[in-house]
Amino acid sequence: MHLAPVRYEAGMIEIAVLTPDPSDPSYAGQWPGVLERLGEALATGGLTAVPTPWTDHVEDAAGLERFPLVLPLIAWGYHRDHGRWMQACATWEAAGVRMLNPPSVLGWNSDKSYLGRLADQGVAIPDTVWVDSPTQADVDAAFDRFGVEQIVVKPRVSGGAWKTLRLSRGEPMIGAPEGPAMIQPYLPTIESEGETSLLYFGGRLSHAVNKRPITGEFRIQVQFGGQYVALPEPPAGALALAEKTLAALNEDLLYARIDMARDAVGGWLLMEAELIEPDFYLGSAPEGGRRFAEAVRARL
Repeated sequence: MHLAPVRYEAGMIEIAVLTPDPSDPSYAGQWPGVLERLGEALATGGLTAVPTPWTDHVEDAAGLERFPLVLPLIAWGYHRDHGRWMQACATWEAAGVRMLNPPSVLGWNSDKSYLGRLADQGVAIPDTVWVDSPTQADVDAAFDRFGVEQIVVKPRVSGGAWKTLRLSRGEPMIGAPEGPAMIQPYLPTIESEGETSLLYFGGRLSHAVNKRPITGEFRIQVQFGGQYVALPEPPAGALALAEKTLAALNEDLLYARIDMARDAVGGWLLMEAELIEPDFYLGSAPEGGRRFAEAVRARL
């Protein structure tokens, strides 16, 4: 998708930012703060963020067509309404909505099976078993296959560690995700070293952030107490893996967050390439906001 050029006027340029369904209370306490930080960042580039729920534009894209650019950066909740999300992506693509990242990317990136395709291209990911719907037998077999004492079960369509389980050998699987899922060995380094994210804007590295869970937790998201610290420089191995991942993706991306962790022998593994609604961690790396605004202005 090619964006039409936009003539800059003296005033601020309005761009749309997709937000959660207002009837969903799950994110009511979080997304306004994210929008505020994003809005402040965009304002440095002469841009005004206009919030609009993604759920208002599933069947008809007319409400988005007036904007020179639409950013799906707070389209939270799509993983719990995946059928409508895919419908929305098709609607936006068919209408030629000027959206970045492109609707086609928003569609395939919502299903973590893309990690398998990246692995086929030589990108290192954790050993993974893909199942249609996880059963206790699948879990037991995974323990034997991986030869580990702990595993993680995740839905293929998820967000914010939704329905993600960490299980020990012999522990019954309770609250398993429904539908297509992935089973991976648990990486103890998540607790000791955390996960490292590299943020790219306009194809260029902006900043790196290390995320660690609180004691006794394995989920690094802020809602579970995760602690985020900006790094002065990305680890060399993480940078190499991120660059290899972006090359394998071969997409026209305005932004990308590449999440990685190290295995037991120090090798870097791709955990996720978040191309839909990544947290940019501007609270930890505020200078990244200016870089993002510059990348957006360059596209306009």
